[in-house]
Amino acid sequence: MYNILTLNKIAKIGTDNFGENYAVSDSIENPDAIMVRSAKMHDMQFGNKLLAIGRAGAGVNNIPVERCAEEGIVVFNTPGANANAVKELVLTALLISSRKIPDAMNWAQSLKGKGDEVGPLVEKGKAQFAGPEIAGKTLGIIGLGAIGVLVANAAIALRMKVVGYDPYLSVNTALRLDHHVQTVNDPKDVYAAADYLTIHVPYNPQTKGTVNADTIKLMKDGARIINLARGELVDSEAILAALASGKIASYVCDFPSDEILGVENVIALPHLGASTQEAEDNCAVMAAKELVDYIENGNITNSVNFPNASMNAQGTKICVLHRNVPQVISAVTTILGQAGINIDNMVNASKKDYAYTLIDACGNIDDTIKEKLTAVDNVIRIRIIK
Repeated sequence: MYNILTLNKIAKIGTDNFGENYAVSDSIENPDAIMVRSAKMHDMQFGNKLLAIGRAGAGVNNIPVERCAEEGIVVFNTPGANANAVKELVLTALLISSRKIPDAMNWAQSLKGKGDEVGPLVEKGKAQFAGPEIAGKTLGIIGLGAIGVLVANAAIALRMKVVGYDPYLSVNTALRLDHHVQTVNDPKDVYAAADYLTIHVPYNPQTKGTVNADTIKLMKDGARIINLARGELVDSEAILAALASGKIASYVCDFPSDEILGVENVIALPHLGASTQEAEDNCAVMAAKELVDYIENGNITNSVNFPNASMNAQGTKICVLHRNVPQVISAVTTILGQAGINIDNMVNASKKDYAYTLIDACGNIDDTIKEKLTAVDNVIRIRIIK
């Protein structure tokens, strides 16, 4: 029996993927795995049974990813599962930032009680909310991953021009891009071309303040910026100064902070990017399937701290979580050879400082052998799946 702890409300369609050998609850102690959405985990202490954490969403800033790696805990996320929901909100942001829709709605509501005057007042006052159409304008996109590619293709369908930048653009993503999308090798070209700018990159120390005073200077006067990725990707001080000077016409942000709330031409949304039933269902299903495949088969897909690796084993599968340094694999295979264990197949992959090795072994892997494998320098965790 495997125990799954849920730290947030997880869609039932997701937890239904755990079979009869699983217990799923928000009150389990020392679980085998954790499912989480937005709950903060940095102060949590993890039990020695914890194998994995499944984040039902893309961002993992609420999870101590590096500490998990050091403890042999695989952290999964669900890239692309909420991509359509975010794409639709980006399209909404394009329109509401252009036509001053929120201000117009609030103003219209203020006419309540004016009776027959409402019609004439509407005609007289509507000019203050006029704005440009998006057709024919240029959308700049920083980050052409699962969300960025959907946004790019949708913008092309709306007759916009699209210029995108992504230094890690994959072949699969490139093949999915509409051929009218222009990709560039320098992000400065995106800033300079954009009438509208949207950013879709993960938040980390390297991407903090991606949109800042220097990049804003490159942009057209009156450009509009959309940030539905992470608040810290945009320098708040720089954006406020640009709004005050008129350099930037509008800023749509899905991560409100006290400093940007109530500022003219800021449209602050309460983190609605993935807030659709479909997105929550997709993320829950994807996270649950990732956890099941790892718990039962040792396969890793969409981990943020260990590499992807999978293998169909005919015998006993030995799963080795280790640091990405020389001689670990040779030490492991030597121990198996000395014990008379034959290796039928082996898969090894690395991701920055960490690596994962799967071994299809023929022979009896007892506790003594497991202890010897665990004692190898730079081995973090050994799992035996029979």
